[in-house]
Amino acid sequence: MESSKGMNRRNFVKVAASAPLVLSVVPSRAVGGAASKAPSEKLNLACVGMGFQGQRMLHSLLKRSDVRVVAVCDPNTETNDYLGWGRSDAKTGMSGGRRVGQRIVDAAYRRAKGAGARKGCSTYADFREMLEKEKDLDAVQIITPDHLHATIAIAAMKKGRHVAMHKPIANRMYESRLTVDTARESGRSTHLHAWIETANTYRIRHWIKQGAIGPVRQVHRWIYKPIWPQGMASLPTNTPPVPKGFDWDLWLGPVPRRAYSPEYTHAVYRGWYEFGAGPMADMGLYGLWMDWRVMDLGAALSAEACASFTCAVRGFRGGTVKNDVSFPHASTVRLTFPARGDKMPPCEVFWYDGGMRPPAPDALIAAGKQMPHQGVMFVGDDGCIMAGYFNENPRIIANKPGRQAADPPKAPDVKIIGGYDEWVPAFRGGRQSRGSFQNAQNVAEAVCLGNVAIRLNKRLEWDAKKMKITNIPSANKYFRRAEYRKGWEL
Repeated sequence: MESSKGMNRRNFVKVAASAPLVLSVVPSRAVGGAASKAPSEKLNLACVGMGFQGQRMLHSLLKRSDVRVVAVCDPNTETNDYLGWGRSDAKTGMSGGRRVGQRIVDAAYRRAKGAGARKGCSTYADFREMLEKEKDLDAVQIITPDHLHATIAIAAMKKGRHVAMHKPIANRMYESRLTVDTARESGRSTHLHAWIETANTYRIRHWIKQGAIGPVRQVHRWIYKPIWPQGMASLPTNTPPVPKGFDWDLWLGPVPRRAYSPEYTHAVYRGWYEFGAGPMADMGLYGLWMDWRVMDLGAALSAEACASFTCAVRGFRGGTVKNDVSFPHASTVRLTFPARGDKMPPCEVFWYDGGMRPPAPDALIAAGKQMPHQGVMFVGDDGCIMAGYFNENPRIIANKPGRQAADPPKAPDVKIIGGYDEWVPAFRGGRQSRGSFQNAQNVAEAVCLGNVAIRLNKRLEWDAKKMKITNIPSANKYFRRAEYRKGWEL
């Protein structure tokens, strides 16, 4: 519909998103529910995914005075068979589903002092119905299995909603690129929850910039995960009837129809190529994104993987078992990057999971210390910086036994802003979060590339501009799904 000045609604929303000062007094409903909010207005948010992680983040959101959760969405009505990572009382499953989320929201707002009268939290099984019916919706938070991320995010942005999402952006390269492109073209504010602020990240970056360990040529990052099943060489044979109240069709989303199995759902999806993205996209994105910021990394040039395998005895002969359905028990990935300016030489980033880790530096061995079971190490010509997985407790280690490391340069003080305090104000102001999909693009695509290398157990050369593997053309088929279910195409 054209206005009197010839500006259609789409163009108005795009211009409005880039002019928050003008829009600070315009109600959200006037521009489709996703423009800047006045300081007194709350961000109307819908939460998609009411499993363990979805509920954890829901509780945090309900404490905020600048957010109003108006709807929850999940294809599961309510069950008590969810996994809860880190729980010590794991004798029973956790409850989850949209009704559980609804009760949490309504109870929190009833308890809030001065909350006033408001309608109860709406529930939906299908995110598409939610996007159509919730007219005053400003933003969507997506905490679902990985295979649904791109589908939901793209649909929300095309409806004019901002999007906050758990990692990864997508578990296929094509879908990740399409999601970022949609964010850029739509002008919607976005945030990937793998974005982390720590003072030590700035401290490590400062040490490296000041030459404390010389030119850095390698970064090693390792973690003990996975803590979910991986290495399965065949699809589940445990295929009971679909539980009552669970819409299996909606859970599958773009994936072609297959028999239901509890071995796919409720947090264990991460191990399957079709539904998850493995440890590199799970915990890897948290750490690797910090490394990208420390080292000013862009798009990778190549990815080389080494993956574990399983064996079986058939008749009287042993041999390896072909696995094209799940991530391996353990893997390592080597990513290469070009020089960045005069002071940042070509760099290699090494990822390790499943208990793998780099060799200990000689100076660490000489000191009688062991390598931690997870962490990060920046290796320069004159020594290395070692820290915990989230860059905690960084220290400089000399590159030779017995040599004293120089005192590190004093890092400037920085103000650290937490994840919610980053993206919620950004969404309300109609501006981009520092954790936006656009800022995550290079590291997110490197993870997708690394996962294809893991799947093939090969070295892949990568042309980021053309989004193509150049040395093994047949590998490019893994960047998309072999088939998209009708009605779910991207």
